[in-house]
Amino acid sequence: MPREWNTPIREPWNAPIHQMLQAIDNHIRIGMKTEDPWHEEQAQILRKYVKDLKVWIHKQEGSWDE
Repeated sequence: MPREWNTPIREPWNAPIHQMLQAIDNHIRIGMKTEDPWHEEQAQILRKYVKDLKVWIHKQEGSWDE
């Protein structure tokens, strides 16, 4: 079955995922500018959350094989 980019399960998560990806970019940009490791740590936390959320979405759609 081809994967749909927008399903009823994904729809409410599209905007939050987009915003989190922007937040990751902001943390990376600021971290490079200031050399403050806190920003890299926060980017890592957000990356893990987005990854976990996407896995959950795939499982809800029945498209995740363990």
